[in-house]
Amino acid sequence: MPSRSSSPSRPDAGRVASHLAVMGAVAVVMGVLVACLAIPFAGLVGVAAKDVSKGMVNLPESLEAKDLSQKTRIYDVNGNLIASLYDQNRINVPLASISRPMVKAIVAIEDYRFYEHGALDLKGTLRAFITNQANGGAVQGGSSITQQMVKQTLLYQAETEEERRAATEETYARKIRELRYAIAFEKNHSKDWILERYLNIAYFGDGAFGVQSAARHFFSKNAKDLNLLESATLAGLVKNPVGYDPIDNPERAEGRRNVVLDRMAQLGILTEKKAERLKATPLKDTLKIETAPNGCQQSRAPFFCDYVVNWLLKDPVLGDTPKERRTTLKNGGLTINTTIDLDMQRAADESVAAHVFPTDQAIGGLAMVEPGTGDVRALAQSRPMGKDKAAGETYLNYVVPKKYGDANGFQAGSTFKLFVLASAINQGIPLSTSINSPQEMLIPDEEFETCDGPYAGDGKGWPVSNSTGFGTYDLYSGTQQSVNTFFAQLEVMTGMCEPIALAKSMGVRIPKMHEVPSWILGVSDSNPLELAQAYATFAARGLHCDPRPVTQVLDSSGQVLKDFASQCEQVMPGATADAVNDILRGVMEPGGFGQNIAIDKPSAGKTGTNQQNMSVWFAGYTPSLSTVAMVAGANEFGEWVSLNGQVVGGSYIGEAFGSTVAGPIWGDAMAAVSAKLPYEDFQAPPGDQVAGVLTSVPDVTGQTVEAATQAIEAAGFTVADGGPVDSETAEGTVVSTSPEAGTQLSSGDTVTLYTSTGTEPSTGNGNGGGRGRGNGGGRG
Repeated sequence: MPSRSSSPSRPDAGRVASHLAVMGAVAVVMGVLVACLAIPFAGLVGVAAKDVSKGMVNLPESLEAKDLSQKTRIYDVNGNLIASLYDQNRINVPLASISRPMVKAIVAIEDYRFYEHGALDLKGTLRAFITNQANGGAVQGGSSITQQMVKQTLLYQAETEEERRAATEETYARKIRELRYAIAFEKNHSKDWILERYLNIAYFGDGAFGVQSAARHFFSKNAKDLNLLESATLAGLVKNPVGYDPIDNPERAEGRRNVVLDRMAQLGILTEKKAERLKATPLKDTLKIETAPNGCQQSRAPFFCDYVVNWLLKDPVLGDTPKERRTTLKNGGLTINTTIDLDMQRAADESVAAHVFPTDQAIGGLAMVEPGTGDVRALAQSRPMGKDKAAGETYLNYVVPKKYGDANGFQAGSTFKLFVLASAINQGIPLSTSINSPQEMLIPDEEFETCDGPYAGDGKGWPVSNSTGFGTYDLYSGTQQSVNTFFAQLEVMTGMCEPIALAKSMGVRIPKMHEVPSWILGVSDSNPLELAQAYATFAARGLHCDPRPVTQVLDSSGQVLKDFASQCEQVMPGATADAVNDILRGVMEPGGFGQNIAIDKPSAGKTGTNQQNMSVWFAGYTPSLSTVAMVAGANEFGEWVSLNGQVVGGSYIGEAFGSTVAGPIWGDAMAAVSAKLPYEDFQAPPGDQVAGVLTSVPDVTGQTVEAATQAIEAAGFTVADGGPVDSETAEGTVVSTSPEAGTQLSSGDTVTLYTSTGTEPSTGNGNGGGRGRGNGGGRG
């Protein structure tokens, strides 16, 4: 490069004459163009004037500036970002949210007279014409910020390859087109509006569109906080985002940054001394790269994110067609507020990962749902999201219904028995009803009543057998021990119609082909989310709420696009749910299948194991959280296999059961979130509404007859007068009851009160209390 004192070689006489001719012609053309855009200057380089004039006349007077695509952000229930979706990594910001150094730097290097001229900078354009003519006619430089914004807008809004070529072709026809639209923009919008759009539409390299995304990406800060050095770096990128990329070409990027600083010093924006001091700072010392994850695979909750996306793709609020909705999701700059709790998600992820490894011949999954709202708090599965099958990765979402995750699901085993139990309680069948349940039995088809009459099977009947023992059970013990022959006979009593209808009203899919007597053993495919929201219905005292992953969607301007309210319906009496809860809490108590995984809050649960032990389940809940864990056998070919004999999570499984394989996943996850859950107990089932409720006789010793009667009737029992007995306690107060306090009785059973005479009992008097009726019973 020659020094300032040296002289460049002189051009030959012909080139000088050519330059002078161009200068004269441009001077004339510029005046005409600014006046009416009627005389094309493209003819100066051989383009037919007639054709270009015709093109100018056919151009619209203005160009519609469509909204710029912005990335959509998905947040958890506490406002933490969990995922971003975008085609272009862009976040629009107003000019007021862009630092003044950034504004000054971009104007200085791209169009320093931006606020002084109109759509066309005559000085810049004249300089470009001379340079282009001298170098063979290639179109270079001279564009104002408004013209650059027009070019970027045309390119951004191009829908065909032809339109994209037209937006970038190196011709004067393109320049004329841009100038026509630039004049319209200058007429219809303020300079600040134009500069704001330019800074938001410009590409700054390495996937960052717009100054806000560029500031986040290169410096991990917002555009409003950019300093002079950072601003100069970004301002220098727009000319050649790839060539000056600070990551791939740091030396060129630093050189370009310094050019911007020199230009700002030349224009008096900063002193030369300050510019030299800033230039001495290595570019690498200023960078603080922040990646911008895109899509669910890079989310903190990938399968929940995937569920949210597929759930919203069903909602017409985002567009009339799935394609329009997907475009809105990835380009609309939406804010999606969800129901996920990252603490619960972490607990779910860690528990599943600890018990089922990605490459095991099994799939583990877990879902958490809040009763009373349907809010989905966590979704986790053992196979990570991805395409590396050797590493156990998959894009199938096994924890949600097929329409949201593409997986068929797994048989849910005995977890379906609860729908028959609830129907039996609804129908007034006493909880104390005893049923002799042998090890195995054959029940004729016609004994099962459907909505249309007796079930018409193949005439062979249903051969059913137990895996948990045999004997005589009531609704408490038969459910807690999950006795198959007990429930087969209970289904005969309730019929198939009401239980299946109840299951469907609770969100459980039961295909017509599976409406057979054995449906109560979970022969239909299900998934953890489906069962978690169904069991949440019992926790919410009969109020069923559809699963809700999203609470609100805002558009790019922050306006509410849609609020998603909970969709709930009372599907069974609260008393029925109370009775089911009272039975299932016994599963978590000493002697129950879930006693070893019980947490420090009142809870209830049910196991599920299908035939051949191919899938096992544990569905459990507190009044404030319903959680379902599942483990299903699956080999590397996607074929379902038995869990028996498998090594899962590093442990050998001889025979798989819901309590021993799925239960620990539930227990560890719930123990981890227990501190977040309120201490809340289930409501006792009312004896006057649920027949055969087993309730403890209250201790009313020393109370008045009136107070004792109220307490005993409130517990669901009938009160009988046993008469007075000699006692030193106050006359007329209760001495004892029969059965004694703490005895478990069914609702409606009789409790006899014995009152005091106030007289000390004489020796040998055998008329003591507490030896009355004993028709109570334990839970088995």
